[in-house]
Amino acid sequence: MNDLYALLEVPREADAEAIRKAYRGLARRYHPDLNPGDAAAEQRFKEISEAYAVLSDEDKRRSYDEFGAESLESGFDPEAARRMREAFGARFGGPGAGHAGDPYSFGDLDDVLSGLFGRTAHGSDPNHPGFAMRGPDVQAELELDFLEAARGGGKRLHLARPSADGDVVQDVVTVRIPPGVADGGRIRLRGKGGEGLGGGPAGDLYAHVRVRPHAFFRREGSDLHLTLPVTLSEAVLGAKVEVPTLDGRATVTIPPGTDGGARLRLKGKGVSSPGGAAPGDLYVEVRIRIPRDLDDDARSDVERMARFEPESPREELFR
Repeated sequence: MNDLYALLEVPREADAEAIRKAYRGLARRYHPDLNPGDAAAEQRFKEISEAYAVLSDEDKRRSYDEFGAESLESGFDPEAARRMREAFGARFGGPGAGHAGDPYSFGDLDDVLSGLFGRTAHGSDPNHPGFAMRGPDVQAELELDFLEAARGGGKRLHLARPSADGDVVQDVVTVRIPPGVADGGRIRLRGKGGEGLGGGPAGDLYAHVRVRPHAFFRREGSDLHLTLPVTLSEAVLGAKVEVPTLDGRATVTIPPGTDGGARLRLKGKGVSSPGGAAPGDLYVEVRIRIPRDLDDDARSDVERMARFEPESPREELFR
């Protein structure tokens, strides 16, 4: 739902009379009887009416001001919410608290509260003997090198987790890395977050992936790109040369007369998809290495070879 005060076009400090006048004016403007067939006006009228129903009620307005739209959900208990806010604030230093420079943080308290009310085993009273609440989620950063992310595997991750008694404990978990996970991806580990209260289930761990660049591979989606240096003779006469892949070495054929910048494709030698799709391809871009420090004989050989060169290789640039 949009901000209720914005819907009624009043400031948050507006008194009850100002809210009533604003509602009556807007209700007249957008009433369906005065806007027949106008679906947008009908929707606006509905939103205005819902906003007024909350802001005209002193208790509902107070709860909305304190907890926002979450307070409008069925079964929300503001007193229990205040107790849980106080408890979590004391234990973890307030919503989203964390140490400066620490890459680990606990989920926002509002996220905890949003999953609490109406979904506990015995109501929303933490003093109830059967009360149980899910633990908070934990966020962590997982740094991988390029090949770890491409090939997948396991990675040990050190993190801080909130315990049920209010302490913060250090832990080590092994994260299963799906082959082909990309930079900026997120891996979820169910039940590896903060401990629940009253025997409730633990929250989840969200590992945010950061992939270090590779020395010569470049990734675009599931495809890999590689710049391949070749000699002048290999480009002119053709050759079979080895190239690195994620699976080891492979052989690529350089056709005779290959130009610099030509791209050769190795099908299926790219990156696997975490979703199980077929791997991408490896594209090899040819870069010709020109010999330097030629002696007289070598220079003469190049001059003889010049007879076979195109008369004007740059002619198309000026068409």
